[in-house]
Amino acid sequence: MTLAILQVRMTTLRLPGKALAPLRGEPMVWRQLERIRQARTVGKVVVATSDEPADDILTAFLLSRGQTVFRGSAGDLTGRFMRCLEAAGPVAHVVRLKGDSPFVDPGIIDATVRLARVSGADYTSNRVQRSYPRGLEVEVAATAALWDSARSVDPVTAAQVSPMAQLRARPDRWRHAHLVAARDWSGLDWRIKTRADLEFAGGVYAALHAADPAFSMTDVLDLLQGRQDIARWAA
Repeated sequence: MTLAILQVRMTTLRLPGKALAPLRGEPMVWRQLERIRQARTVGKVVVATSDEPADDILTAFLLSRGQTVFRGSAGDLTGRFMRCLEAAGPVAHVVRLKGDSPFVDPGIIDATVRLARVSGADYTSNRVQRSYPRGLEVEVAATAALWDSARSVDPVTAAQVSPMAQLRARPDRWRHAHLVAARDWSGLDWRIKTRADLEFAGGVYAALHAADPAFSMTDVLDLLQGRQDIARWAA
């Protein structure tokens, strides 16, 4: 099975609470989950968050919708990630996704997972050799490599850096594969960091979501070519 872990926190410096900010009538985190579930290669989706009180409201909302949530210490990145993985049951690959990315593309998730399976790489992503817009990052790791990574670092480093990041940083130790787009769109940034970013996401969703809730990166790019009123928010 391939497990997707969506890492989400309510406490962000620039836009606190953005995970529950409305996006076409639903919280942003729910729109992300809708899109992730469209990926055909993903067997299970878990939201990973902290056990801090600020994340209680996020957890309560997700549980009320039947979404699996794992909570762990905010100060132990490796421990939280690996306990989440362990609780999910037998898993061959893990997909890591971030909570500031409402344009996460199920097609790109599938392409990354398939590359991981075919290549046999320990770590596969579209973020090391950047060609996709920021906010569409997908990281996939073989479970055995994640456990190896988690066991290989000292406790201080393990608390501060996730095992996925450790795999990414050591291509000399763990084999990498890279998903590269047909063109270089790495100069675009579709992450939600500010109120203006949220306005941009709202405009895109208003234009595309009703016709196709799983709209693709290409759909967004095409939209921006003809809608300068939306494109200006992405500048």
